[in-house]
Amino acid sequence: MKRRVAVTTALAGLAIVGPLTSTASAQEPGIAEIALAVDQIWLVVAAAMVMFMQAGFAMVEAGFTRAKNAANIIMKNLMDFSVGALMFWALGWGIAYGTTEVINLFAYGDFFMTDPSKSAIWFFQAVFAATAATIISGAVAERTKFSAYLLYTPVITGIIYPVVVNWGWGEGFMSPFRTIAEPLGPTGFLDFAGSGIVHMVGGVAALAAVIVLGPRIGKYDDQGKPLPIPGHSLTLGALGVFILWFGWYGFNAGSTLAAVGADFASVAVTTTLAAAAGALAAMITGWTYPVYGKPDVGLTLNGALAGLVGITAGAGYVTNGPAVIIGLVAGFIVVVSIISLERLGIDDPVGAISVHGVAGIWGVIAVGLFANVALVDSLGWSIGVGGLLVGGGLGLLGTQLLGALAIIAWVFPASFLVFKLIDKTVGMRVSPEEELAGLDRIEHGMEAYPEFLEQVAPVELLDPIAD
Repeated sequence: MKRRVAVTTALAGLAIVGPLTSTASAQEPGIAEIALAVDQIWLVVAAAMVMFMQAGFAMVEAGFTRAKNAANIIMKNLMDFSVGALMFWALGWGIAYGTTEVINLFAYGDFFMTDPSKSAIWFFQAVFAATAATIISGAVAERTKFSAYLLYTPVITGIIYPVVVNWGWGEGFMSPFRTIAEPLGPTGFLDFAGSGIVHMVGGVAALAAVIVLGPRIGKYDDQGKPLPIPGHSLTLGALGVFILWFGWYGFNAGSTLAAVGADFASVAVTTTLAAAAGALAAMITGWTYPVYGKPDVGLTLNGALAGLVGITAGAGYVTNGPAVIIGLVAGFIVVVSIISLERLGIDDPVGAISVHGVAGIWGVIAVGLFANVALVDSLGWSIGVGGLLVGGGLGLLGTQLLGALAIIAWVFPASFLVFKLIDKTVGMRVSPEEELAGLDRIEHGMEAYPEFLEQVAPVELLDPIAD
């Protein structure tokens, strides 16, 4: 399981507090019990912040897509968490952290988690699982059957994602937290809060889904040139990004898994700096890029998210200066990636593959470049080696690259197979007529903006770039 910070210091002063009840038989809780309670409060609050990121994803995806699909976006994000939480409870937790390790590739046991002492860490891990699943939602927006979405979400949260968690945060072959064998390389794969284990999983799975689905109608002309399909509300998109940024403090700072003795404030600082640098770099890149030539709002919003994804692996392992560099690079590469993938025929309406997949890979690599030995050691174990650019040599960088390749080698083919099977059975994509009319009306029998859409002429409803 992810690192458990040693409970020391800080609460000694609480020993002078009187009995918590007036009954003579009541016992005053000891320092260890108080520290445990504080740690669990912090973990539950952080997990609730991560859960609220579902609202952020919903707003980003709805804002960056057309009005006729907004209700479908909301429904998918609601079911991401609902189905994902149930599947992670029933199956995913046991595969990630079960009682028996199977050839260092997955665990077995403790399905339908029932141990109350594990409730806080289960909740924290469950919201991470839902995050990995919801990343796919935006990439496949505006042309996916809702029934197909309900079929692949349980596989992501119940099998594909938990396997990677076991590898990196459990007793799997590349985890630095292994107790039964030596980790991968000199240190094990270091991913503080999930650039690779969470975001790469979602981004790589999203790429597989988009390849199976193909682009939206009207996205490319007869010569294969990409055409703009504007989303219906940059305001909603911006609100979603701010919600995600807020929730990310739970995502990263909460990954200390403790409040007592943990420097989660420094994690919040590196997270802030990287996100801000990512937004700045994306704005400048879009402004100077011939395709745009303006400070593009959508690209800048995605730049902030790319900075957040990029720092997630190293948030507790790097100092402030490298955090800024990580964010700047993430903001630059996300713009290049969005443009490049679009030209390659990969239609991703919200840029999820670039933000989470490409920036996630960069975040994993960045640990191998900038990890500070002292910071890693302060989290409970000694690696004896840092990142390449801080004098640590190639050892950690090589481990990070191997870990990233392992994640891709598992997630892409497994996801592609799942999406192909769904496509060959129930079908992944709605019909052209249904896509043009909008998924809200066809899939859910309602519209997110009924008064607005009633004013739109039928011919406009059938226009692939309308609203």
